[in-house]
Amino acid sequence: MKVVKFGGSSLASGVQVEKVFNIVTADPDRKVVVVSAPGKRYPDDIKVTDLLIACAEQVLETGDGGEYFDTVIQRYTSIANELGLSNEIIEIISDDLLKLLADRSKDSAHFIESVKASGEDNNAKLVAAYFKSRGLEAEYVNPKEAGLLVSDEPGSAQVLPEAYDSLYELRKRSGILVIPGFFGYTEKGDIVTFSRSGSDITGSILANGVKADVYENFTDVNAVCSVNPGIVENPKEIRELTYREMRELSYAGFSVFHDEALMPAFHAGIPVHVRNTNNPDAPGTRIVSERKNTNGPVVGIASDKGFCSIYVSKYLMNREIGFGRKLLQILEEYQLSYEHLPSGIDDISIILRQDQMSFLFEKEILQRIKNELEADEVKIQHNLSLIMVVGEGMRCNVGTMSRAAKALATSGVNIEMINQGSSEVSMMFGVKEADENRAVQSLYNEFFARVIA
Repeated sequence: MKVVKFGGSSLASGVQVEKVFNIVTADPDRKVVVVSAPGKRYPDDIKVTDLLIACAEQVLETGDGGEYFDTVIQRYTSIANELGLSNEIIEIISDDLLKLLADRSKDSAHFIESVKASGEDNNAKLVAAYFKSRGLEAEYVNPKEAGLLVSDEPGSAQVLPEAYDSLYELRKRSGILVIPGFFGYTEKGDIVTFSRSGSDITGSILANGVKADVYENFTDVNAVCSVNPGIVENPKEIRELTYREMRELSYAGFSVFHDEALMPAFHAGIPVHVRNTNNPDAPGTRIVSERKNTNGPVVGIASDKGFCSIYVSKYLMNREIGFGRKLLQILEEYQLSYEHLPSGIDDISIILRQDQMSFLFEKEILQRIKNELEADEVKIQHNLSLIMVVGEGMRCNVGTMSRAAKALATSGVNIEMINQGSSEVSMMFGVKEADENRAVQSLYNEFFARVIA
């Protein structure tokens, strides 16, 4: 059995839904189909989910969804017309959305949750209707019916352990099951969504729940690339990588998956296969628990900007019991989370996303660290980019750090900080944002271009 998920770009039009139908019917093992809401049809288009959020917010403010409601229904109508479906499915979708918008029994957070989740929910109904119109045994399955129970954390829901037993029962059903991604139900019956890329999370949960052999994730790229193609032209494609490598790359800026999306599949040991809806014959990328390290020490390079570093220096810091706890306690009191914590015997740096702090908080935090920890020096550096070099092969390869540092030096990029991951499958370099692209290009040339040549 395979669980197969299709993203928003794969379902943005009738033409795309037709491709989805052909992909599903090409393999009889594809039994569970997870769908996103319709995405962008062209670069300046608006995703249906964004329209629904705007519609919900306007209803809360004025009591009327107005043009946002009309635009959402037009999007579904356009897809249905392209597919030759009757107006019955549009009436079902329209009635559902009107009912959600009229239900003011919920608080504002849960009201918005239910409205924005309707993008996936109604698209699943449409896709199931189309499959049936083509003679396929298919049915729409609501997450509540499937038993997809989640925690009551709007926008950050977590699947509850007891959900997996209910989801396993889906194996007993015949035909194709079309299930909306992005959301589940609390034990009280409220709709709550996952974090960004929530449909990927749903697909991963279902793959775990039904004990699938493979979780296929169809998107709009042929494969996961070794580096951002917006920085490096025609980068090498990755054929296989591990969950650990994918998580490191996702955290550091890879946009293919949210860094938490694959965890349910990972815990069940289910391989994930990233494939292209527009080119289903492409080999794609397989994400597995273990792989043979036959492609050199580095599998991918990711980068992300918008970081700052708080540097703290104090003589004999290493002998002061509780110094790190006191430092992190100050950050906790301001609800700040940190990304990295490289340290030496007399100094330590805390890497944070700088959008967490206002200018006033920043001054106050630095002053508190200086006074309460009796630090010799406290300073902050803004506008840093973090570059992550990732690869399981680094654990058994000598000189990877040396090669990376030399490549950056040759290209004139100053390294602001270095941090080696404790897992030894990643190393992080901090550079100025202005140097990010040059740094990534130089690292790619060192670890991939030479190999290709």
